[in-house]
Amino acid sequence: MMKYLQRIGKSLMLPVACLPVAGILYGIGYWIDPTGWGANSVISAFFIKAASAIIDQIPLLFAIGVSVGMSKDRDGTSALAGLVSWLMITTLLSTGAVAMYRGVDAAEVPAAFGKIQNAFIGILTGVIGAGCYNRFRNTKLPDWLAFFSGKRCVAIVTAGVSIVAAAILYFVWPMIYGGLVAFGTGIVGLGAFGAGLYAMLNRALIPFGLHHALNAVFWFDTAGINDLGNFWSGNGTQGVTGMYMTGFFPVMMFGLPAGALAMYHEAKTSRRKAAAALFMAGALASFFTGITEPLEFSFMFLAPGLYLIHALLTGVFTIICVLLPVRCGFNFSAGFVDWILSFKAPMAENPWLILPIGAAAAVVYYFVFRFFIRKFDFKTPGREDDDEAEEMKIELADNDFTRMAEIILAGLGGKENIKDIDYCATRIRTEIRDYTKVDEKEIKKSGAPGVIRPSKESVQVVVGPKVQFVYDEMKKML
Repeated sequence: MMKYLQRIGKSLMLPVACLPVAGILYGIGYWIDPTGWGANSVISAFFIKAASAIIDQIPLLFAIGVSVGMSKDRDGTSALAGLVSWLMITTLLSTGAVAMYRGVDAAEVPAAFGKIQNAFIGILTGVIGAGCYNRFRNTKLPDWLAFFSGKRCVAIVTAGVSIVAAAILYFVWPMIYGGLVAFGTGIVGLGAFGAGLYAMLNRALIPFGLHHALNAVFWFDTAGINDLGNFWSGNGTQGVTGMYMTGFFPVMMFGLPAGALAMYHEAKTSRRKAAAALFMAGALASFFTGITEPLEFSFMFLAPGLYLIHALLTGVFTIICVLLPVRCGFNFSAGFVDWILSFKAPMAENPWLILPIGAAAAVVYYFVFRFFIRKFDFKTPGREDDDEAEEMKIELADNDFTRMAEIILAGLGGKENIKDIDYCATRIRTEIRDYTKVDEKEIKKSGAPGVIRPSKESVQVVVGPKVQFVYDEMKKML
């Protein structure tokens, strides 16, 4: 089950990668017309509407993205299957349709059906589309039905499965929606502390790949909170909207890079050069783009206690941001680019305060990390025992992706040991045949900052933002 949820989380990165362009378009539009938000400028309105074309369709993007991401060969047929499932379920469970089934006025239909076009349903329909594609893409039918054999039958099967799913959701969705709303409302009711609790859980769930499910409740319109959409559209509540995004900015832009500096200073002198390449690349990615996985995975499993401290600090700085108050938002992640773009957003409030808060976060992270690394002798990168670490042969700053791919493939036991391979934002994900053939030390010689083994059949190699290029080389070798 955990492995399956991780695959869903990985596949969500495909549609999430569409969001930065929306952030850029929104940012330009709001900078042009910071008071009217498009009402006073045709050019501003043009950019804002272009951005909303993406933001307003996030659930649909999830349906297509998850379906493609979870398919075994990423064929376009799976995307069509996900779209078919989305159209079937959202149409069958729309307010008008449910009112017709029950013979009542639309106003009497439970509110849950008015929110059927949400991120949760998008993910579900993506899973249905991918599942039908993986199961039926090679189906062979009798000669008189041969036209519908293979991939042509996938959409047909998907439609049938979606009808069954819609029938089940007709009874179950109101309860699911009620539970999500209750959870979200409970967190919202806790104010700043609730926002901090959410931020802490967001970081804590990353090792399991489950943070995307939590984000769907708070960032999108699954339970009516829609923090991300309301922040950029101006439909939120001033002083409230943005509280589930703001606290990540001081941590991702300043805190984690300072933590990386602390780990560098605590590394053994003989290994600082190799550690510097790892930490520098991770710190720059975290600061500019908000992509934290290269840094977090570098110490997450080596020093889980230190990672827990990181999650707690994220919660603390989120509470501080909410109380001051500060409100910033992002379309991709809480890096420098999104911070700049959010200055003129409708719900932005004191975004400049991220600088002093970030400075404080940097100081706290640096000294707290150094203290706990020394106190508990955490084996952060560069502090491994002598028989467990070797000098990296390729630094992350190098672009010799072919050589990196060769080393990683060799460390995974060779191409004969690979059953399946895929990648997400920063990791290469593989399914292997024999886990005893995997050599983590060999893999890390490529410069990969971390190796994760969720199960005996699964190995994930943390590469960083350039993961696609390494993945492409590995695919050629396979």
